[in-house]
Amino acid sequence: MIRKTITRFAALCAVGALALGSACAPGETVDEGNKGNDAPKEAQKVDPKEFKGETLNYLYFTDGPDEKATRDNIKRFEEKYEVTVKLEILAYSDLVSSLQARLSGGNAPDVVRLSGLGDFAADLLPLEEYLGSDYGDEFLEGPMLAARNGEGKMIGVPSDLTMNGPFVNVDQFKKAGVEIPSADDPWTWDEMIEAAKKVQKANGTPYAFAMDKSGHRLSTILSQHGTALLNNDGYALDKDKAAKALQPLLDMMNEGTMPKDFWIGAGSRYEGANEIFLAQDTPIYLSGSWQVGQFVENAEFDWTAAPNPCADECGGFPGGKFMGALAKSKNPQLAAEFVRFMNDEESQTHFAEVSGNLPTRKDLTEKGVKYDEKAQPSMEIFSEDLKKTPEIGFEANARPAFGAAGKALVEQLDKVVTGDKELSKALDELQPEVEGIVEEMGTW
Repeated sequence: MIRKTITRFAALCAVGALALGSACAPGETVDEGNKGNDAPKEAQKVDPKEFKGETLNYLYFTDGPDEKATRDNIKRFEEKYEVTVKLEILAYSDLVSSLQARLSGGNAPDVVRLSGLGDFAADLLPLEEYLGSDYGDEFLEGPMLAARNGEGKMIGVPSDLTMNGPFVNVDQFKKAGVEIPSADDPWTWDEMIEAAKKVQKANGTPYAFAMDKSGHRLSTILSQHGTALLNNDGYALDKDKAAKALQPLLDMMNEGTMPKDFWIGAGSRYEGANEIFLAQDTPIYLSGSWQVGQFVENAEFDWTAAPNPCADECGGFPGGKFMGALAKSKNPQLAAEFVRFMNDEESQTHFAEVSGNLPTRKDLTEKGVKYDEKAQPSMEIFSEDLKKTPEIGFEANARPAFGAAGKALVEQLDKVVTGDKELSKALDELQPEVEGIVEEMGTW
């Protein structure tokens, strides 16, 4: 097999040199992190007794197992500081509008969990003021790209990390006599598709390949082909590379080896294809590390994550969540200390173990996290792919316009899937649409 070897310094350093825990920064982006600060700031010394009897409000959304881990860590914080933390859980779809309303009404929470910080960059507390200028050095450089505002100030902590990648039905692969690749010898995209079709034929499954309908998942394939929707300056898509990346999906949907009805039926909204995989209707499913927990609980067959296929690049595409303290908090020092406590080594270890997410701390990435016995092999594969993920993925995911740009990509691709538009025309029309989104939302 012909393999892609990652040798570029930026690709290895994009996640903060995971294996070594070193301080190299992709494209020197994070080296600008102190701009806007007159001088390095020392962390404020905190005596837990200072906060005794106080109350803190934490606005939160949950993906499932993370709620238990969060409540466990909150309990330890309450006991240590003798305070009360009110955990207010909202549906993810309601969180942004609710927070906007509360800020407008002068009723800001103290701390919030977010999937991106761009919407609230002006409302979040610069953490260096309380936790010191060096605090950000505790976290991987890739996720930190999304945690600093346009002035280079740290306005949130990357609290957990996810990685996109394929899952495979091991039982079906064994029946077909097809080998699943190792992390150091991954598939090319052509090899993965060929393997998927062989396994489909041997098992008589309806499909060979399925993936979530998501701009985030499409960005995984774009990244592997050496391009991305956005970079630090705005629109960045290489249309030729994008066409090469997306055409195999269209071919599979047109020939029936990828579920076309699923894609069309989802409309413009996100839709996960996990039920197709759990029903054993496809041997390969492109999703992400957050699925591991539910597959441990619900899959009635042997399965595993597989290394991402390589094209121009290897690796997957990053996602994750952030914790931020609100500048209008009634007690910003307590809010900042809560963010620090919830993301120290002990708290992140527990959160990662229980929720099944990847840690964002350099020390934990170097040491590794012990997951559920059934989850451990897959989480190790995702961790290895994280090391191979190129800088362009972290840059794209860090931009505030990424979510809307990803949705625009999905909607343009819809028109190609339904036969209403050629791929080249869809990509041409996508450019001004994304440029308009960037102009409206900014490049941070």
